[in-house]
Amino acid sequence: MHITQLNRDCLLHLFSFLDKNSRKNLAKTCHKLLEVFQDPLLWSLLNFHSPVELKKDNFLLGPALKYLSICWYSERVKVCNIEDWMKNSFQKDFCNRHENTVSDFLLDVCNRCPNLLSLTLSGCGHVTDDCILQVLKNCPNLKSLKLENCVRITDHTLEAVTLHGGSLRTLHVDFCRNVTQAGLERVRQKCPSVMLRAERSANMIPDSKPEKKLMLEKASRRLVQL
Repeated sequence: MHITQLNRDCLLHLFSFLDKNSRKNLAKTCHKLLEVFQDPLLWSLLNFHSPVELKKDNFLLGPALKYLSICWYSERVKVCNIEDWMKNSFQKDFCNRHENTVSDFLLDVCNRCPNLLSLTLSGCGHVTDDCILQVLKNCPNLKSLKLENCVRITDHTLEAVTLHGGSLRTLHVDFCRNVTQAGLERVRQKCPSVMLRAERSANMIPDSKPEKKLMLEKASRRLVQL
């Protein structure tokens, strides 16, 4: 029996075991398999392991998407997640190449995936509070928001959760160094039903300008002298 002789349900089941590239390659072989590739039922879950993958055409975004994960585990994450003023010209050039990649993708998700239930971002150093705010506004059914090592996330995101995260049940802001204890307490008070986790976040050193760091160092030296 040839693969194209299988009914649509069987083909969808077969496609579900394939990664995005394999699905795309199989879809190129004939019109029938292309139709299966374009079936929304196939795209309720998307996992990405690099911002580069977001620019490929081997997946579909649509109302069927329920679970989205973008986890960037690489040595390059350390470059994009350090403070901007500490980066050398080479590092800045590297980061600028994909600074808006994840944010632009998430804005596209806001416009096309209103039924999103779960969003996980890890190591996405360029994602901002405004981007998460737009997700919360445009995806009212979002139940799980997990952010890890997203260094531009601040208490503004936590405030957005209290205002627009009515369906949210899980919130992780682990290793987000610009989140404060006060912001976390505000979420606990206003959203008691949300399972909140913030490993290391409020205990990490937040971003600050060089002038502020210099002032702190001088103050520390004076205390030592006294």
